[in-house]
Amino acid sequence: MNTLDIISVNIWQILISLANLVILFLLFKRFLFAPVKKIMAKRAEEVSAVYDEAAKTNEEADELKASWEAKMETADEKADAIIKDAVEKAERRNEVLLYESREKAESLIRKAKAEIERDKADAEEKMRKEIVDVSTVLSEQVLGREINMDDHKVLIDSFIDNLEEK
Repeated sequence: MNTLDIISVNIWQILISLANLVILFLLFKRFLFAPVKKIMAKRAEEVSAVYDEAAKTNEEADELKASWEAKMETADEKADAIIKDAVEKAERRNEVLLYESREKAESLIRKAKAEIERDKADAEEKMRKEIVDVSTVLSEQVLGREINMDDHKVLIDSFIDNLEEK
């Protein structure tokens, strides 16, 4: 029976071990679990705050993105409107320049025609005078006498008028 002494159950020892276990549990709970729980709760709050801040920043970024997309759309529309306006102004300016250049050209043509008419009238007048002079000389030679200038002029004018009619 020697072997039974080794396996024997001592109730006092079990009770003392249980008391030690309960005391250790209470000490751990008081000094270890409570601070660890506080630290874990604080850490969870910090992580939650970081996630909330990240979500808030993400929402702001989405709002900014939407805002920029809207601005880009309106900027494209504004750019198209500005280009269209510039093209219209250029076309109007082109029309004005064409009108002005046509007016100048027509004015130059009118001036040139008037100058041609003046030159033509001057040339006709010179031709009349030359014809009068030549005919006077010829008439004097043919008739052998001197003709009065007024008579001669009447003759020449009638001759020229006959030429013009024909």
